[in-house]
Amino acid sequence: MQIIKIKHNDAGQRLDKFLSKAVKGLPQSLMYKYIRTKKIKVNRARTQQNYMLCEGDEIQLFIREEFFASPEQDAGALLRITPKLSIVYEDENIILLNKRPGVLVHEDTAAQENTLIMHLKAYLAQKGEYSPDQEQSFAPALCNRIDRNTGGIVIAAKNAEALRVMNEKIRNDELRKFYLCAVHGRMKKNEATLRAFLQKRSTENIVDVVDQARTGYKEIITKYKVRAEKGDVSLLEVELVTGRTHQIRAHLSHIGHPLLGDGKYGVNRADREKGYKFQALYAYRLRFDFADREGSLGYLDGKEFSIPMEDIWFLKDFQ
Repeated sequence: MQIIKIKHNDAGQRLDKFLSKAVKGLPQSLMYKYIRTKKIKVNRARTQQNYMLCEGDEIQLFIREEFFASPEQDAGALLRITPKLSIVYEDENIILLNKRPGVLVHEDTAAQENTLIMHLKAYLAQKGEYSPDQEQSFAPALCNRIDRNTGGIVIAAKNAEALRVMNEKIRNDELRKFYLCAVHGRMKKNEATLRAFLQKRSTENIVDVVDQARTGYKEIITKYKVRAEKGDVSLLEVELVTGRTHQIRAHLSHIGHPLLGDGKYGVNRADREKGYKFQALYAYRLRFDFADREGSLGYLDGKEFSIPMEDIWFLKDFQ
């Protein structure tokens, strides 16, 4: 028998969700069977898969030792990485990072360690704020994602409570996100609210945008203001009202103003010759606009953070 005691970062989640992270060698089908047949108990009593764990609970597992996988990473592995992070803001709960264009946020088969999340874990491990050997189900995590070739502010949670609360705030649209982008052409209006409908084609990693509602399409709302013009190029500040995949890139291309350097929704051969290796898009400003100030992150309500203008690579073309 193995006993797992629930720590602070483990509490507040369902039993089955916790076990899928804490006992990685246990197949999901067997996990549910063992809960039903009382081979997995909580506080020595029969339990349900959706039981919400509390700090101090004890899980008894009458299962084979082979299911208990060793940690995927140890603190030593994280100590070998030299963290390269541009920190916009940090406190005991969250950290805001300026992700540079070209940087992957999560691991893929080609880059296991040279990613934003790995550098974040290494940074926190070397500060003594995170030790994977001491955690049963939690690891520092990113709350939002930015495309590899886009730059901007990424929010990361340093503990489980902050991750749960921030994810809830994002789901409830309690954050305002502003972008700067350079687009081809001059806009007909200095500012406008654009509305359309978008469908994602997952297998091709691309989206389609249409003007009228269709089955399978979701509404998108994009606000913009013209900040500068130079020749046949416009600098826009964009606010996302909805946050769909590739929304800014696809929506602006749909109305005839593709982003400079965007090879997916524009024709960018000439842009690359001018030095645009990435799409000219930066998530440069973030404001926390919470419905209330209750909870562990209430102190962030009303706070606004932004990237220094000199860090946004394409702004030089508008000086």
